[in-house]
Amino acid sequence: MKKLNFAELNLSKEIQKAITDMGFEEASPIQSEAIPHLLEGKDVIGQAQTGTGKTVAFGIPALEKIDPKINKLQVLILCPTRELSIQVAEEIIKLSKYMKGVFVLPIYGGQSIDRQFQGLRRGPQIVIGTPGRVIDHLERKTLQLDNVKMFVLDEADEMLNMGFVEDIEHILETVPEDRQTVFFSATMPKQILVLTKKYQNNPEYVKVVHQELTVPNIEQLYFEVKDNNKLEALSRLIDVYNIKLGLIFCNTKRKVDELVEMLQARGYSADSIHGDMRQAQREQVMKRFKGGNIELLVATDVAARGIDVENIEAVFNYDIPYDEEAYVHRIGRTGRAGKNGRAFSFVSGRELYKIKEIQKYAKTKITLQRTPTLNEVEEMRISSYLEKIKNSVQEGQIEKYVNIIESFIEENEFTSMDIAATLLKMNLNLNEKAKSNVIDREPAENKKISGKMSRLFISLGRFDGVSPKDILGAIAGEANIPGKMVGGIDIYDKFSFVEIPEEYVNDVLNAMNDNQIKGKKVNIEIAEENLKGGGDRDRGGSSDRGGRGGFGGDRNRDRGSFGSDRDREPRKPRNDGDEIFYDEGFLDKFSKPKKENAGDEERTGGSSYFADKERSASSEPRKYERKDSFRDRPKKSFDDKPKRFSDKKDTFSDKPKFEKKETSEDGAAFPAPEKKVRKKKEEPSFEFKPAKKLTVRSTVKKAKS
Repeated sequence: MKKLNFAELNLSKEIQKAITDMGFEEASPIQSEAIPHLLEGKDVIGQAQTGTGKTVAFGIPALEKIDPKINKLQVLILCPTRELSIQVAEEIIKLSKYMKGVFVLPIYGGQSIDRQFQGLRRGPQIVIGTPGRVIDHLERKTLQLDNVKMFVLDEADEMLNMGFVEDIEHILETVPEDRQTVFFSATMPKQILVLTKKYQNNPEYVKVVHQELTVPNIEQLYFEVKDNNKLEALSRLIDVYNIKLGLIFCNTKRKVDELVEMLQARGYSADSIHGDMRQAQREQVMKRFKGGNIELLVATDVAARGIDVENIEAVFNYDIPYDEEAYVHRIGRTGRAGKNGRAFSFVSGRELYKIKEIQKYAKTKITLQRTPTLNEVEEMRISSYLEKIKNSVQEGQIEKYVNIIESFIEENEFTSMDIAATLLKMNLNLNEKAKSNVIDREPAENKKISGKMSRLFISLGRFDGVSPKDILGAIAGEANIPGKMVGGIDIYDKFSFVEIPEEYVNDVLNAMNDNQIKGKKVNIEIAEENLKGGGDRDRGGSSDRGGRGGFGGDRNRDRGSFGSDRDREPRKPRNDGDEIFYDEGFLDKFSKPKKENAGDEERTGGSSYFADKERSASSEPRKYERKDSFRDRPKKSFDDKPKRFSDKKDTFSDKPKFEKKETSEDGAAFPAPEKKVRKKKEEPSFEFKPAKKLTVRSTVKKAKS
């Protein structure tokens, strides 16, 4: 594809001068192909990725087409996102720098509608907006399309993916039929072809072939990393390559927010941008990122559509994109303006096939690379710090500090080498405190926790919004212990447990007690001393630390306990007349205990099924004997069966009126074995049902009355 110089395009002097100020000399492939057709007034379909210069490709013809003397809308440009609308407007304003009387106005959701009213009253010649806000102004009759000469649909494929088809058609049917229609898209799905056939007039098709979709000066690497090790791999790459401005992509908004919190906990300057943020927040974040005040920007694909920053050193695919085209869009954010860039992707398991598909689609090579070792990270940090010292020495203005060091050496028996080494150690230690996980954590495959572990109780749980990552970050950061030494983390509704090597227990207790996790005060104690439990750690709770938690075990038991179900004593029911024998686990089927202390001989639980009544003065509590679970009991004859709740006579033996129910009119007792055998046949398993319990309760009330 032949590239043209802008001087060959016969542009106006004002635009040519603005292009020179922007540092452009040679047009990009999409510009070389599209601009001549657009200047001739032809409809155009342009297929090219983000970062190839599409905005200039339609921005220059748009400015050449308008009449600055007429304060009416003449060019309408639709963009899928607010960020892209702002970016396009800024680019066109730069191109119109030397044109008098040109007013360019972006309109989008999240911006003050009154401010947009004021802007539209001024009579902008070019409006760039999102479909929703454009239709809003059309319905308010604050936007008139009668004089539109050119209509541009930017990122058409993304617009369709976001569900703007009907809005686009509504706007296209509103603009004059004799306008020039321009579509730009990274892909060309059938829906776009249908729109072009319906709304364009013999369009010229311009395409940048796949070979040019990925810039050759971008180094593309991928790393086989498990999901729970991605953060560590990301941290090491940032440190090894000394990334000062990086863009990180995640597939979901939730993952974006989580990753930003974890990066900030490690001491990185990071922020996020996604669709759930208010427009003012997004603009502020972008301003800080462009100004270099944020090292790392974490974003979703849609939110990143409007990001156009030339100095991005690296793009990280924290999550592999869902399709190949999205990968091309992502890495196109680096390596711009002839600069070198890097693209790092994290994959695991079945995601490896996606890398092959991406390579096949983009006709590029993505190289497998190992994750940097801890020694490499440390060497890079030392090298980077020494480079800073070198630059400071070369800049001069250190005489004052030289005098201080000389005086210090004279007063003490230290050499200048001792002082320099100590200062270096102090500064690196400060960095290690801020990023201890980066230096100390090892890859998961090499991770070994030696020594005996102690289990600590944490007074915050799932209801407090605490996650395993929050606990890990707080302990590693506040107690200044290596993150790799933290063992299993189990999250329950109102509390949590964490495993710590015995030698670090005191450090954690001293650092974390009366401290905060996610803004909430936390109390940490040694679980063995306070809760006399131990036992089965794979029962209930949640964890992402090496499978130590999980959701296994008896799901009906209360999460407040920790210990084997078969080792615990049967629960004591609430007062409801006389005591009722039941096997272990029976009460759990109907209620959740309000209080439960593991290891006690008797337990008290709250039940919504039993009514709270005062215990009869004549009734005394039965002694509870330890009972094994039903499955562990040896088979017995019918006569030796345990007494069940449904056996009315045995269950309420101390109620005289109830005993009458078990006798015939002449006083003879009913043959109990026959009754038990009959009920046994009716029940397929040894299981108690609430309906039977309700029947017994109603019988008792009737007998009392």
